[in-house]
Amino acid sequence: MAEQNKNNANGGQQDINQLLKVRREKLRELQDGGNDPFVITKYDVTHHSMDVKDGFEELENKEVSIAGRMMFKRVMGKASFCNIQDLKGSIQVYVTRDDLGEEVYKAFKRSDVGDILGIKGSVFRTKTGEISVHAKEVTLLAKSLQILPEKYHGLTDTDTRYRQRYVDLIMNPDVKDTFIRRSRIIKEIRNFLDARGFMEVETPMLVSNAGGAAARPFDTHYNALDEDVKLRISLELYLKRLIVGGLERVYEIGRVFRNEGVDTRHNPEFTLMELYQAYTDYEGMMELTESMFRYLAETVCGGSVITYNGIEIDLGKPFARMTMNEAILKYAGVDFDAVADDEAAKALAKERHIEYEERHTKGDIINLFFEEFCEKELIQPTFIMDHPLAISPLTKRKPSDPEKVERFELFINTWEMCNAYSELNDPIDQRERFAEQDAAFAAGDEEANHTDEDFLNALEIGMPPTGGIGYGIDRLVMLLTDSAAIRDVLLFPTMKSLGGKDQ
Repeated sequence: MAEQNKNNANGGQQDINQLLKVRREKLRELQDGGNDPFVITKYDVTHHSMDVKDGFEELENKEVSIAGRMMFKRVMGKASFCNIQDLKGSIQVYVTRDDLGEEVYKAFKRSDVGDILGIKGSVFRTKTGEISVHAKEVTLLAKSLQILPEKYHGLTDTDTRYRQRYVDLIMNPDVKDTFIRRSRIIKEIRNFLDARGFMEVETPMLVSNAGGAAARPFDTHYNALDEDVKLRISLELYLKRLIVGGLERVYEIGRVFRNEGVDTRHNPEFTLMELYQAYTDYEGMMELTESMFRYLAETVCGGSVITYNGIEIDLGKPFARMTMNEAILKYAGVDFDAVADDEAAKALAKERHIEYEERHTKGDIINLFFEEFCEKELIQPTFIMDHPLAISPLTKRKPSDPEKVERFELFINTWEMCNAYSELNDPIDQRERFAEQDAAFAAGDEEANHTDEDFLNALEIGMPPTGGIGYGIDRLVMLLTDSAAIRDVLLFPTMKSLGGKDQ
């Protein structure tokens, strides 16, 4: 049986190799006959498939020009049908020998599924009621030398889908819809912020000091300067410099790079948006965030109530608000406001089987408790506020409680969707916190920040009270497109190379 399976597999590969050989022979015949499709430089398209279908009443019996990939062909002697897929969908095309002539029709019959065709013809409705194009001209614009996956089984293997996204987009219309929606989400974010007077800027990706987040950076070398540099892990410190410079409302949407693991919500390179607004605080950032998420749901999804994995999430209601300690009290039954010091916090962690490191403080333990007991409970939009000082090195202290900072994270569907601060603008306090981060790094915390002297110099020039926030765009797109994994919303996610080489 094993030998039979091996023979079947070998036979199947031989069949595929023969089909690929035939396609190349067809191309050679076209080229030898002076009909090389690859010399064509343009094709005038007047309509997409859905334009024809949606505008049928006006376009019936009128001439249109469409172009796209042939996904299906049925030859019936002197007449044939095929299906052309383009950006907006697909449409049936009726092709006859009488309309095209003997030679052109013969060439059409030798075309393959996957070929890219230009079709000029008139719009009509078939006897079965399907809106179609009656072809008067057929032009081969590109010859497909590979074979697409079989139509009814499609492309389902996730590894292949991510590696060959171009085939995934061809075979799975819902995948294409996801990325079209992603583009629209980013466009609407820009529209929303533009209406609020924000200015889009760009800041360096190669930096000498990768700060602004708790993450390990990628290291690289700049040959021209003979200097080691890092890929940025955040956008924060440069954007704050611009606030110092008087650009009162700025944002950037860009790639950042973190040398960490890959899972359903993390990719080592991802799209981050950070924005900073002078003369406001984290309360202002909460209002902006709630308004923007509601706006995106309404404009992109058609309503403020969305569905993720079968669960309704209401972005129309006022978002819930809890301090981190209130959440821990609610979901873990521990009141950290009553915990005296680091040792008492560690004793509680031992009691609840929470793993920690000796260098951790009470603030670190609070965060560990929150991650263990609270995050999984936060389905509907909830602002978690007033984080411990120990885990917030760039955030302004709460005047009423110096152990806490004016910070919030928004949680939806158990995910952290954004992270916001009343930004620390005291350069003396900031220097002390950088020193604490340097000490943490020396003690083994590879994600700790490092002192940034130029940023401190900027703060000494003077930064106004400022609210700042960072949004993971990929996670937001996952939520608004009901996508299960971050790789489903990244056109080209990070993949381990095959056989030591890119495939």
